[in-house]
Amino acid sequence: MTPDRTTIPIRSSPGAQTPQSQTQPMKRHHSASYYAHRVKESLSTRISKFICAMFLLVLFFIGIIGFILWLSLRPHRPRFHIQEFVVQGLDQPTGFENARVAFNVAIYNPNQHMGVFFDSMDGFIYYKDQRVGSSPLLSPFFQQPTNTTIVRGTLTGASLTVNSNRWTEFSNDRALGTVVFRLDIVSVIRFKLSRWISRHHTMHANCNIVVGPDGLIMPKFNHKRCPLYFT
Repeated sequence: MTPDRTTIPIRSSPGAQTPQSQTQPMKRHHSASYYAHRVKESLSTRISKFICAMFLLVLFFIGIIGFILWLSLRPHRPRFHIQEFVVQGLDQPTGFENARVAFNVAIYNPNQHMGVFFDSMDGFIYYKDQRVGSSPLLSPFFQQPTNTTIVRGTLTGASLTVNSNRWTEFSNDRALGTVVFRLDIVSVIRFKLSRWISRHHTMHANCNIVVGPDGLIMPKFNHKRCPLYFT
């Protein structure tokens, strides 16, 4: 036989709480002034955020406009292109006695609204990093925006420091097919925009030149742009 199971009833006291009643949140009642204050704070926060966003947006557009103006108004370097270079008498054994170097260089001002003062300009010719001639090129002049100026230089006689030993080196290189020179044009310039004029800048245009046995510049190097740097 299965033994009888007796169920013992459990009675809760009137003050005891069930677990379900313990988890129910307590409802709080706020006054109308409390809700009015919360709405006012929320509105003030939104207005502050809107003002900050508009301020940042204005700063962003001002920065963009300033960057565009800086790009359009900042000075651009003049561009130098070698147009012609010839060493006359290079095919003569004693050509150094009547040596003559002539060249043309085109200078282009790429600025749309800015002119360039060239206060001085001198040309220097180097062979194996040794100076073999120098001469003033142009008197001071002003170059208009988007304008091209042709500089013509001729070095002969006292402006050339070529002796028989140096000329022999020229002849040896010529026998190999080419002679390498470097033309360094040194200019002191100032930029001009309306009434504003910049300070002086010393600009170097280094033109690497290779001439053939006839003393004329090789086609590969003709009309080539010369690198620039400032000191």
